[in-house]
Amino acid sequence: MTHSDKRAYFFKIDSTIKRIRSFMQKNLSDGGIDLTVDQWVVLDHILPHPGISQNELGALTYKDAPTVTRILDILVKKNLIIRKMSDADRRKFILELTSTGLELHKKAFAIIAKSRKKSYENLSDKDYEDLVRIMDTIYANVD
Repeated sequence: MTHSDKRAYFFKIDSTIKRIRSFMQKNLSDGGIDLTVDQWVVLDHILPHPGISQNELGALTYKDAPTVTRILDILVKKNLIIRKMSDADRRKFILELTSTGLELHKKAFAIIAKSRKKSYENLSDKDYEDLVRIMDTIYANVD
């Protein structure tokens, strides 16, 4: 039996992502923000793209259609977004933040920004460039 590669890139990436998500979720919860990290990501991608479709949102957030639909259903119930039929294409929904959604986004963004700053402590611009280069290489290798 052969042991797996000692360079366990994917394990390191996955465990780091899980740790960051947990850290972000705790900070949102501690800040009184009733959003999951996935809900935050979707809300944050709708804001700069008012009128975005569900399919476009899924592509931007790398989430499959059922996941996007489930998250959007929750955000609608929380009165954070509006989902309405497109006048141009009745098969598409158009998404926008409500005033409540805009207010919550602003509060959550402050917490997320502070959490990101903490996450990136002691990392240089060069570190970021190296990380992007490495991740882009891995992405291209499996594309």
